Amino acid sequence: MKQGKYFKGSGLNRGLKQGLTFAILIFIFCANMHPAGATEPEGFGENLTPSEGGIFDRFITYIKALFGDGEDLQGPEAVSEAKAAEIQQSIDSEGTVLKIATPNVIKSASFIGDSNLGVFTRLSNPPFMKMDSEGHLAGQLAESYEVSENNTCWTFYLRDDFYWSDGEPVTPEDIEFSIRYYGRETPWASWINETLESSAVSEANNSVTFKFNKPYTRIDLEFATYDILPAHVWETVENPMEYTNNGPYVGCGPYYLKLIDLNAGKLVFEKNPYWKGKIPEAETVEVHFYSNVDVATLALKNGEADTYYKYAGSYPYSGIEQLEETGNFDFLEKTDIGLIFLAPNLEKAPFSDPEFREALAYAINYEEIVRLETLGYGEVPNRGFVPPAMENFKETEKLEYDPERAREILGEAGYSDSNGDGILEGKDGKNIELEILIRPEYARTGELLKEYFENVSLGADLRTADSDTWMTLKDNYEYDLTVTRSTPWGMLMHASWGSGYFDSRRTGQGVMHNLDDPEFLELCDNILATTDSAELQAYAYELQDYYAENLPAIPLYWNNVLTPYNRYFEGWYTDPLYGIYNLDNFVNVRRTEA
Repeated sequence: MKQGKYFKGSGLNRGLKQGLTFAILIFIFCANMHPAGATEPEGFGENLTPSEGGIFDRFITYIKALFGDGEDLQGPEAVSEAKAAEIQQSIDSEGTVLKIATPNVIKSASFIGDSNLGVFTRLSNPPFMKMDSEGHLAGQLAESYEVSENNTCWTFYLRDDFYWSDGEPVTPEDIEFSIRYYGRETPWASWINETLESSAVSEANNSVTFKFNKPYTRIDLEFATYDILPAHVWETVENPMEYTNNGPYVGCGPYYLKLIDLNAGKLVFEKNPYWKGKIPEAETVEVHFYSNVDVATLALKNGEADTYYKYAGSYPYSGIEQLEETGNFDFLEKTDIGLIFLAPNLEKAPFSDPEFREALAYAINYEEIVRLETLGYGEVPNRGFVPPAMENFKETEKLEYDPERAREILGEAGYSDSNGDGILEGKDGKNIELEILIRPEYARTGELLKEYFENVSLGADLRTADSDTWMTLKDNYEYDLTVTRSTPWGMLMHASWGSGYFDSRRTGQGVMHNLDDPEFLELCDNILATTDSAELQAYAYELQDYYAENLPAIPLYWNNVLTPYNRYFEGWYTDPLYGIYNLDNFVNVRRTEA
């Protein structure tokens, strides 16, 4: 009798075969009594349908390969050596946990209401579009899409191999429901209600069509950021911004969100039993959140976390040497398409004066900020605001530190110290006292800016606020200057190239929405109305020239994003939008042989 191909050794005796077979049958029986999943729908015990490549299927296939003779392995269920190796690896890896340390603290078990949680749920509820490693848009739940000639009508054709963790298929109704739900129930998606004229689904074509009341060429990008929700679960949830649930939540990704443990400071994702794609190795993904980056670093050094993730941010440059000294970590380095910038309140004087903004720009010592804040992983930005990693970047003039030039501009613009107290007066005759609104993470940058502005005879004080207070003050225009950042998505949203931060017609948690210059607004509308690549590049260049000339915001530095990972894992994949936190990464990461 020919031995099974994939068992190493002289063969299994009859008793051992029977014992293993009995153990497998017990395992399958117990699993059917209580299947893994995000919910327990009615009749779940009778309708268990393990996913293709699920653990039950893999055990059965493996046992066939292990026990079967030559004839058994020649039929349609034959197992190749490569498949057997994959099965063996999958069985061996059951119980593997991939642990992520993050400073993005989850404050509420609200799937939609907590913005940090919304980033991490893209593993369980992926958007139907995605960005690949090179920054190009591609389908995720969507297989393809079509756009009408006037750029108002978008039809997305869905893949048919995505299933919710309760066994229900992902349908066009889920996509339509999710987009309309966000537009109706969330403040950051109010643009959907304002521009979406109608929507329709087609079961025959497995598609959903959205018709807008104006040309909107960036819809494929917008839809790379909205988590898709199961309509049959969320349609009964009122006030989703306030709705909380510690889990489980139904998801359609390779994992579903099983648990939100605010006390322990972690999220727990487990494999979706109905996932049809490439099988991820880790049985569980845990996201551990820390309010102190030093504690996160300690967790990495002690082996309590395998990697670090901060949405739209880098691992602290000051901690890199500590991890390198352990000999256990490598680093992914990616040019950031976001940036840190100084935003003046364009709604009030003297910041509404372009000459005053010009003087502020010359007063800032960019080389010093870059040296202190990025430790060699950044560079002085251009006046055009947009980082060089962005598509259609234009090389505008570098920002320059010249305090003497700043003083000259202020004097020529009519700002003088008539009473000799060392502080310039505004055009209203009062001393200029700049209040710089900062969040704690920008404390050192704020101190530097205060020093720079005082050096050119401008009074300056810092006002520190937590994130919630900052949002309120910002939205009410109760600030003079504030230090903030553009995320990668922020640079891409709206008409791209950072426009979504300034367009006064937009709202959102991080945007300034304080630029109503008709020239700027027309530029945004022109970008949104064209799909011609040559026109798009021309408009992008024009927008960067506008930034360089008018300085609606002053970029402080461009930087690289570094992500440490334990060498015990390999196969890491990043994209410009979410870094390592994307679906493709989690199905690719594997343990090393070491």
